Amino acid sequence: MKMRENLYQLFIGLILSLIALSMVFPFIYVLAVSLTDASAYNGNSLNFWPKDWSLEAYKIIFTGEGFMDALKSTVFITGIGTPLVVVVSCMFAYMLSKKTLPARKMMLTLITFTLLFSPGLIPNYLLIKNLGLLDSLWAVILVGSANAWTILVMKSFFQSIPAELEESAKIDGCSDLGVFFKIILPLSKPMLAAFSLFTAVGYWNTYFNAIIYITDPSKWPLQVFLQQVVISSNIGEFLSTGIQEVQQKVPVPTEVLQMAAVVVVTLPVIIVYPFLQKHFAKGVMIGSVKG
Repeated sequence: MKMRENLYQLFIGLILSLIALSMVFPFIYVLAVSLTDASAYNGNSLNFWPKDWSLEAYKIIFTGEGFMDALKSTVFITGIGTPLVVVVSCMFAYMLSKKTLPARKMMLTLITFTLLFSPGLIPNYLLIKNLGLLDSLWAVILVGSANAWTILVMKSFFQSIPAELEESAKIDGCSDLGVFFKIILPLSKPMLAAFSLFTAVGYWNTYFNAIIYITDPSKWPLQVFLQQVVISSNIGEFLSTGIQEVQQKVPVPTEVLQMAAVVVVTLPVIIVYPFLQKHFAKGVMIGSVKG
């Protein structure tokens, strides 16, 4: 019986390892191509290790005006949007966690309704247009500033905090705002860290809203910039006006530049995820203890 269990575990481990390798290989290939020297690059071969190392593709990417504009837009969207979403969701969820709140059930019903049904693309576009936010980074930020799922999970977490803590703080003379900032928020660090990371990654990878609401190429975030680079036959127009002069000195194939752009855009998230994964799991599990 034990032998069968060991063989079963070995088989499952082997299958999972093969699946993991199949997911890692594309990343290794993209990285290898981006680091390959122009003279050694062969588009018809599949290599997982650069034959001749070169950083010229990355030099061109980082000196390109298009990339720097996209990076500034993404940093602005992520830096402003993340704290905005966390603050709005956190305060709204804490308010909903109080059963004495007037019209609490109606508000919860409306929030749940938005979680199940969406108004659609055209009404959202008309709303953004009427607010005068078209072709503005604020259109991307404000569209996702309140998330029903985040609010509901945060509400569940706040309800799991013992009410005696708040009562004892009020007996000691603490106001409602004092209870929220001095008692509730310090106890909510794992949850706040988890949702801050969720939100930051979401804004960093924002694509659909940006391509719908922003038409000015100088305001495109990194994901839209990357999409244009990958599908474009003339990559120079998306990097900088002087890239042709650079490529005349160091001719770099378009495919190598595209792979370098993919690495530059995705690497920050890939690096951050393994170190902060525990906050994701811990924060979400804490928020799901009590309904």
